[in-house]
Amino acid sequence: MQNIVRVIGGGLAGAEAAYQLARRGVAVELFEMRPVRETEAHATGDFGELVCSNSLRSNLLSAPAGLLKEEMRRLGSLVIRIAEANRVPAGSALAVDRGGFARALSTAVKALPMINVIRREVTEIPAGVAILATGPLTSPALSSALSAMLGEEHLYFYDAISPIVTAESIDMALAYRAARYGQGDGDYLNLPLSKAEYYCFVDALRAAARVPTHRFERFVPFEGCMPIEEMADRGAETLAFGPMRAVGLIDPRTGTRSYAVVQLRQENREGTLYNLVGFQTKMTYSEQRRVFALIPGLENAEFVRLGSLHRNTFINAPAHLEPTLQWRRRSTLFFAGQMTGVEGYIESAATGLLAGINAARLLAGQVPVVPPPTTALGALLRYVTDPERKKFQPMNVNFGLLPPLAERLRGKAKKEMMSLRALAAMDAWLKETAQAAANLDIADSDPTQYKVTAP
Repeated sequence: MQNIVRVIGGGLAGAEAAYQLARRGVAVELFEMRPVRETEAHATGDFGELVCSNSLRSNLLSAPAGLLKEEMRRLGSLVIRIAEANRVPAGSALAVDRGGFARALSTAVKALPMINVIRREVTEIPAGVAILATGPLTSPALSSALSAMLGEEHLYFYDAISPIVTAESIDMALAYRAARYGQGDGDYLNLPLSKAEYYCFVDALRAAARVPTHRFERFVPFEGCMPIEEMADRGAETLAFGPMRAVGLIDPRTGTRSYAVVQLRQENREGTLYNLVGFQTKMTYSEQRRVFALIPGLENAEFVRLGSLHRNTFINAPAHLEPTLQWRRRSTLFFAGQMTGVEGYIESAATGLLAGINAARLLAGQVPVVPPPTTALGALLRYVTDPERKKFQPMNVNFGLLPPLAERLRGKAKKEMMSLRALAAMDAWLKETAQAAANLDIADSDPTQYKVTAP
């Protein structure tokens, strides 16, 4: 096996993967088509250019994003180190100077002698050991090659994401289990609405602030993926005849059919998460929390993922990927970043980190590894690669993905205990698999060396 890895894409995942390979002594060809071929979203040719936000979310261990970043620190993440060197004030969140961060990441990656940066578009799946990390705006040519390889039905070009809430935050006194016309075994939770409650909800939907559409997101979604607020704009009764129709649903407590209903479908095997069926939306996050709280039973809902509808290229990961991020039909091909169906900057970088580790292990004749499911990264990988998952939507890291605690805790205490358990599991795993930074070829350095302020 040739001792070189081709990494396609210079975003957060690709840059992190290339770095993890290089620090393990593996030669890397890092392909990035910018600036030779531009995208509608990016303004520069820098690696890891952040398009939608400059925030990498909370640093607190009581937040899932904070836990994932701490796990990445312990794995020696370049992205996290450079982000911390280029941070700007944002309270408990890790936010960065976008330009400084991207320039610093580019400088650090290009400075490594094991990495050869090649500025051209890749239009075919590379032979040998390779990592595909081309991000949400994969070029049409490479998308066509992926469609031919995976099957057209396994490659998606948009996210139609419904919100997800924790089961324990749903008011079960108002919910009942049933499927339409008695089909199934009560697979759905149903939240009934009276006519007055329904119209109050529709009025709030119509008036809610919405996220502007970016240039690179100007596409017409399928009717089945229309944002619920746009459906409400078509007429006050549209939702009652669409995703909120109560036809075929009888409340067993009253023996009657409500005016409208919100259905929630179990999201994970443990039954700790439920998604709002058909509730993809372009409302702002703050408006989603306000408007969805008007639904009886969701007044105190804890949202682990809010809804969205935007341009994205990702694969049907549960059908194709191992938790190691290898393609099931070719062990030398890895996927990383949003292509795998993870949502968010740090999630993308984290998958690049693991893909880099595992590609290096494969070349060294070692077995690829996966962090324990009690870690944030391990739980996220378990979700996106679960072969039993039939209705796949991209996912952010959240505590609902982690296995339940042995002891019953709630709120912040529960989250902090999950984080402590996760970090203990990560440390034990690092020791077992010799992935700690001290055991690698390139020692971790002072992060201030990655501070870049001038273009």
